[in-house]
Amino acid sequence: MQFAPVLRSEWLKIRTLRSLPGALLALFAVSTAFSALSGISETPDDFDPLYVSLSGVLVGQIAAISFGTMAVSSEFQNGALRLSLAAVPRRGRWLAAKVVAIAVPALVAGLLTALAALLAARAGLGSLADGLTGGEQVRGVVGCGVYLTLMALFAAGLTVLLRSGVATLSVLIPFIVVVSFVIGDAAGPVVDFLPDRAGQLVLQQTHEGPLGPWSGLAVTALWTAAALLAGAWSLRRRDA
Repeated sequence: MQFAPVLRSEWLKIRTLRSLPGALLALFAVSTAFSALSGISETPDDFDPLYVSLSGVLVGQIAAISFGTMAVSSEFQNGALRLSLAAVPRRGRWLAAKVVAIAVPALVAGLLTALAALLAARAGLGSLADGLTGGEQVRGVVGCGVYLTLMALFAAGLTVLLRSGVATLSVLIPFIVVVSFVIGDAAGPVVDFLPDRAGQLVLQQTHEGPLGPWSGLAVTALWTAAALLAGAWSLRRRDA
């Protein structure tokens, strides 16, 4: 079976499962709202206008993770995976189509979310955001879109591996909310290599550490690739 029909089938699943468009809408709404609130709040001593402008994404990324998780976990309900693999016996091709069907809407939603968040926060920051260059803002918006896409795919890969959306969310959300933000600040330079914190460097105007904006995003991409490869291995080795 050729790749295009498989991709079309997976895209149809994304469109018709109501919770998935809802997750992307939540990503947009929550991120924009929190960035707007950050733009009118008191500025800290180590004020970073780019990071403040895109800070709503740190909350909204939970919706991106949920999107990637639910897009895959639906296959493990009511024998849906058996039907999918009966139609597409080549499991690698099916997973590749699933990855593309998740990545494209996640990237589009991520870029639109980052742009809206930046504009909403800048309206509140006023002159405090004048120091941002055009290049920094473009880097923030594009990098943010890529980061959210990688996190959605990271969640998708873990869901294929664990075969459970509940298990994936039970691992990722506490990790991001508790480990990364609370414990991570006391962990030293190693925190920059965590899958979420590494990618978030692209949201910062300046950063002192072993990684830069794009190298940090590359680290997140490596984590995502590892999760997807682990998921592909599990898919090949285990029965549907």
